[in-house]
Amino acid sequence: MKKARGAWTWALGLVVVVFVAFSVPPYLSGGTRVPAPEGNAWHYPVLVGHVLFGSIAILTCVVQVWPWFRRRFPVWHRWVGRVYVFGGVLPAGITAVSVGAVSPFGPVNQVGNVLMGSLWLGFTVAGWWNGKQRRFGAHRRWMVRSFALTASIISNRVWAVVTTIVFTPRLDSAFGGSEIALGQAIAGTTSWLGWVLPLVLSQWWLDRAKPRGAVPREAPAARG
Repeated sequence: MKKARGAWTWALGLVVVVFVAFSVPPYLSGGTRVPAPEGNAWHYPVLVGHVLFGSIAILTCVVQVWPWFRRRFPVWHRWVGRVYVFGGVLPAGITAVSVGAVSPFGPVNQVGNVLMGSLWLGFTVAGWWNGKQRRFGAHRRWMVRSFALTASIISNRVWAVVTTIVFTPRLDSAFGGSEIALGQAIAGTTSWLGWVLPLVLSQWWLDRAKPRGAVPREAPAARG
């Protein structure tokens, strides 16, 4: 079982490193195909900031979910966790809400991105606060949800390919030949499926992993 968990973490780490290596460079060179909304010159630099902070979040979250690392280096687990929260998710989440609110891909995409960014921030802050209060059971559950949203950017890319394959042949029939409507449908569907399904899966895993009737043991909160 331990070997399986370790193999899963290594596989995740490989996927994340490859994903970041291929996804980040276009934003640094201005080669991304994301158009800036009219009248929002700040959009692109904020988007680049979101990508960079998000990269910190997804790279550090792999270390945080590595069981061996947590057991062997608890102090480093806490320090990497601080980087994940304050150097990754918080700035990435704030910029995600900002750029998501003015997304050029339509209102469905805008709502999905803003909601995802808000939940990402909320789950992460809840996890950090519970850890600070030494309520480690709640800390773990909130951080699993935070991890699901952090890693959802990868599933987002998968769904982008799937929805493009499914929707494009219907350009003339369902979308009246409008490439704008097609693009908004693909982006809107992708933005929701990309994070909702991982979040649902993470909650199912948490409920399945928790023994019936078990009450998670918490360390007593430190008194200030």
